[in-house]
Amino acid sequence: INLPLYDFKDSLIFPGMIDLHIHAPQYSFRGMCMDLELMDWLNSYTFPEEEKYEDLDYAEKAYKIFVENMKKGATTRSCIFATRHRNATILLMELMEQSGLISYVGKVNMDREASDKLVEESADVSAYETFGWINAVNGKFQNTKPILTPRFIPCCTDKLMEELREIQMAYGIPVQSHLSESKGEIEFVKMLRPENPFYGDAYNQYDLFGKNDDIDTDVKTVMAHCVWSSDEEVELMLKNGVYVAHCPASNMNLTSGIAPIRKYLDLDLKIGLGSDVAGGQSESIFRAITDSIQVSKMYWRHVNQNYKPIVFSEAFFLATKGGGEFFGKVGSFESDYEFDAIVLDDSCLEHPQQLNVLQRLERAIYLSLDVQGIFAKYVNGNQIF
Repeated sequence: INLPLYDFKDSLIFPGMIDLHIHAPQYSFRGMCMDLELMDWLNSYTFPEEEKYEDLDYAEKAYKIFVENMKKGATTRSCIFATRHRNATILLMELMEQSGLISYVGKVNMDREASDKLVEESADVSAYETFGWINAVNGKFQNTKPILTPRFIPCCTDKLMEELREIQMAYGIPVQSHLSESKGEIEFVKMLRPENPFYGDAYNQYDLFGKNDDIDTDVKTVMAHCVWSSDEEVELMLKNGVYVAHCPASNMNLTSGIAPIRKYLDLDLKIGLGSDVAGGQSESIFRAITDSIQVSKMYWRHVNQNYKPIVFSEAFFLATKGGGEFFGKVGSFESDYEFDAIVLDDSCLEHPQQLNVLQRLERAIYLSLDVQGIFAKYVNGNQIF
């Protein structure tokens, strides 16, 4: 087989990084509006911004910026929330497909607890729009796939959750949502769903939590945050193979708490990293790596000293192979894995001592060299730039 050969000399070459949780419409106000906790932040800033995506001209302007910056960074695959607007979500998927990146993109479902302009008219309308969206995009793209996206339990009525269950069974597509992000959110869910013993059970009741036991089928599911998950909830995530998208920047910015990632790693939960823009201020998974290490140190020091901090190699694993598993054999240079790669020139970081490859990589990530140092990127063997 005649394959091209590229010589990148002394550059660092490592697997592409995975963002398991990012909100594309929130990218427009990243780095702003960080003065509130989760539920107030959603109502004051997030929902008003997402209302604007009814206007396709605005959506196109905003999503082009988002996609272009995702293309430039170290992220090669991602799980993306759009808004509840069908046409704007299709537009985002078209732009992501053009980028060459691989992604799951979800039209958000929400029929309660949002602004009048953003909430969908009813569960039936939400389901109808979701069916229309999936039929419009299913099989249309090579690299961009639909993912079922109930925003979170507070925004979805029982009827909507039942209809989403039917949609998932009909199309067999994955699921993404939020889980146990803040204490206030959990109390709200308890008020709305008193029959469920814990938050995750409200998804599991509708077979949207890793498995559909009625038909003995796996339902690939990623839940963002899991900061305050109870032992029962963690046990069910482990049993059902639910992925955790750890979003340390967002959890700090919105004062949600610190997820016990060492505990989850010790239990062999499926875990990756999420930037959670705009709760997180940056789409950089380099930043998510360093944040995850730092917050785990704070958890060990100030919350539970039985759980040692994670180290750089573990955080790097979460950013690559850990999150990559959601997409298949992704996130490693092992045999039979899809070839996603980042080429990083770290020569601008001068140093007097001899550094090995691991030291160079750690330094480049801590010093945010993804902003200026990436000069080649490959996704599934295809060169993006």
